[in-house]
Amino acid sequence: MTGSKKLAKSDYTKTALRAFYLQNGFNYSNYQGLGYTNVMYPALKKYYGNDKAGLTAALEENVEFYNTNPHFLPFVTSLHLAMLENERPQDEIRGIKMALMGPLAGIGDSLSQFCLAPLFSTIAASLASDGLVIGPIIFFVAMNLILTTIKLVTGLYGYKLGTTFIDKLSEQMSVISRAANIVGVTVISSLAATQVKLTIPYTFAPDKVTSASQKIVTVQGMLDKIAPAMLPVLYTLLMFYLIKNKKWSTYKLVILTVIIGIIGSWLGVLA
Repeated sequence: MTGSKKLAKSDYTKTALRAFYLQNGFNYSNYQGLGYTNVMYPALKKYYGNDKAGLTAALEENVEFYNTNPHFLPFVTSLHLAMLENERPQDEIRGIKMALMGPLAGIGDSLSQFCLAPLFSTIAASLASDGLVIGPIIFFVAMNLILTTIKLVTGLYGYKLGTTFIDKLSEQMSVISRAANIVGVTVISSLAATQVKLTIPYTFAPDKVTSASQKIVTVQGMLDKIAPAMLPVLYTLLMFYLIKNKKWSTYKLVILTVIIGIIGSWLGVLA
């Protein structure tokens, strides 16, 4: 690829608006991976032009697990395209993309679901309860207008940040990418420890004394003293090994998890 720019500002804007399509390809294999690729497709197609092999490789690279808030996605896509145009290595682009996934999801979900939606739904419900049909109309118009504006503003900011600073920071991009990877790994690690629920409910009494003074020892309590959330982390590592080394699909992992859960619960060794 040459250093000339192949994408216009309008391409960034169109990609930002295509964030509305992010959830269209949602599935439990790669979540928004297919949707992300669909959002990026027109811009990637224009960038690669007649380079069909390059386009195919780019699409395959982006059809991977992704999960963020659709309204803040344009910030990611704009940075992605800007870095692509500045011919940054794919691992740097992927590192920034993955590092921004979690923080923007938290900010976007909080703003849209716990701030704007309750605010305008309360106003709309109050008006509707008084028999005013304008209530739901206000909710629909206000929510879509604000969320569309957020998409355009974050997309524009990502475009300006990318086109203005990437050239200046090119020497430091490897450091920034490494830091982004560390943030991404930290987020995934915290998810493994807090969202994967796996415990051993087995208990035993080591001392043969009267029942009144008998001390009950829990296996899970012993494990937590050694390393809290050890089992969830080990199980996550098992999933990673099966994906990375054995090339298992997500569906095989789900079936394995269900089987282990049922058998472990039936035997009373897992909860």
